[in-house]
Amino acid sequence: MKFEIPIKYNQLTLREIFQQLHLPKKDLHNLNMSKTITINDETATLMTKVNTGDVVYVPTPEETSNYLPSYRFAQIYYEDDDIAIVMKPKGVKTHPNDLKESNTLMNHVIYTVKSDYVEPIHRLDQETVGLLIVAKNPLMKKILDRMLEENNIDRIYKAHVHSLLPIKPQTLDMPIGKDKFHANKRRVSPTGQTAITHILNSKMIKEDVCELDLKLDTGRTHQIRVHLAEIGHPVIGDPIYGNSTLRQLELNSYKIEFVHPLTQKHISVSLDDEI
Repeated sequence: MKFEIPIKYNQLTLREIFQQLHLPKKDLHNLNMSKTITINDETATLMTKVNTGDVVYVPTPEETSNYLPSYRFAQIYYEDDDIAIVMKPKGVKTHPNDLKESNTLMNHVIYTVKSDYVEPIHRLDQETVGLLIVAKNPLMKKILDRMLEENNIDRIYKAHVHSLLPIKPQTLDMPIGKDKFHANKRRVSPTGQTAITHILNSKMIKEDVCELDLKLDTGRTHQIRVHLAEIGHPVIGDPIYGNSTLRQLELNSYKIEFVHPLTQKHISVSLDDEI
């Protein structure tokens, strides 16, 4: 990883910076033993203090991802040396369940970006279209995983549901567990995992169709679909939690926002952005 020190990290040691980013102790130890860390092209250690504007290079583990290249290009909405934000098309899985598969989003990504390591930070249902974050090295994967866990990455979704009136902003805090009668289905369950979805706002786009803006605090399988069905407004086109006979799920991962952990720049990407 190579990055320029922002004002926030001025006069901190590299160790203090990566501790703030909650890098695991094992990785801190490995970096502590490294002989290839540099600051402004001069040899440094984790205990070296940095100044705003310094250019830091920190080696990353030489891990590779096992995805076969699909020979199809992924749509890239944002990319730097460590992170990519990509578009997942409808009907495409986020990643393969079998290493022989070669037609998932991650197969497209590894063919498109210049990195042998690409791993998703979150996942989207196969029928959901939209933006997804990918880490391009193992250290950034761990940093972004922790940011997601601590709700420091905003994921905004848009969903269409049938309703005669706008649906009021509210928080849906309902645990989700597996449906014991259907292997691929989830349900609200008191013994399930914590699942929190915020309905931020809504507007009528047709006489009986309401568009919702939603934000996730957690990322359970089918979370938005389960929660909206539970309040009586399943996503239009949902054959599992609604009454649709077509697989035309009107749900998309519309916007992603976060502060870049290394540069502290505000990253905001939406499906409205031109690429």
